Amino acid sequence: MNQRLIAAVAAVPLVLGLIVAAALMPLPFAVYEPGYTVDVLAKDQNDAEIIQVLGHKTYRDDGELRMTTVLVTAPETDKTLFQLMGAWFDPDDAVYPAEAVHPKNQTDEQNQIEGEVQMITSQDAAIAVAQREMGLTVTELAGVAHVNAGAPADGKLFVRDLFLEVGGQRVQTTEDVINAVKESTPGEPLDMVVLRDHKRTEVSVVPEQAKDGPAIGIFLGNGFRFPFDVSVNISPDIGGPSAGLMFSLAIYDTLTPGSLTDGEIVAGTGEIAPTGQVGPIGGIQQKVVAARDSGAELFLVPEINCPEALKADNGDMRLVLAETMHDARLALEEWAADRDAELPSCEDVKQP
Repeated sequence: MNQRLIAAVAAVPLVLGLIVAAALMPLPFAVYEPGYTVDVLAKDQNDAEIIQVLGHKTYRDDGELRMTTVLVTAPETDKTLFQLMGAWFDPDDAVYPAEAVHPKNQTDEQNQIEGEVQMITSQDAAIAVAQREMGLTVTELAGVAHVNAGAPADGKLFVRDLFLEVGGQRVQTTEDVINAVKESTPGEPLDMVVLRDHKRTEVSVVPEQAKDGPAIGIFLGNGFRFPFDVSVNISPDIGGPSAGLMFSLAIYDTLTPGSLTDGEIVAGTGEIAPTGQVGPIGGIQQKVVAARDSGAELFLVPEINCPEALKADNGDMRLVLAETMHDARLALEEWAADRDAELPSCEDVKQP
């Protein structure tokens, strides 16, 4: 055996080792996979209605309004080459650079808190939109969306507290609250008045000195003073704002006679603004697949997401354009009356 052949044979284990090491090396990419769907009109695992109402008559029906989810790689979870290749060749999955999905240096804890805040604010916006769709008056106020553990506000303020006064100043918007806290003195009590369970409650919090000035350790969101109580009891493992449209439709369906789905299965997605406008979401193709697999006949899609949604395998499921909650409600009512009705379609949206 000559020296060249000996060297080649000796190099084989090294090359194989490098290939295996490269294949197992964590890579900065994130994977989107189809998640599961949840019928918001149904009951949870404890046999309690997901949409609960206090102070107004409810109208339950056998239809299904399904929110859709997508499974996304967490910020601190890296994927190997083998895993990424598997996702790349799966037509229902998608691979993106990690920084296109999560902010740089975001931790899993920060990602979870962000998702919780978005879920709280999306539910409240959905309740407001549904009640306004019924012609009711809803007042918008700044509210508590999250309280950091161990922060000055921990145990003093609670999620969904609505701010009325801070430091003796009347407040209504999140900017009002931020400015009032910034004007406070760290280490000295800051008096507040909040609306909690429909009652004015006085609270005193001692701000601490943070990098950007006085802070009390909360996340703010748009809150609302509702004429009666509605809650959406979804698993805390689900975060993000993308179920807002389906929450609003399900709440409206629960509070009004008749069935928006005529007893059938409808799915959809879209962030909801307090005005009722439907905003874009991520992972639309994976959500189309999840909705298709759930047996949905219609899938409601935000306008900006329509071009991507049309690239997914939707089977026989119709992709219905949803620009506002009001538009989506009218489309469902038309479809419930006539399955062949012409509905706003993703195919009507101009392709980029």
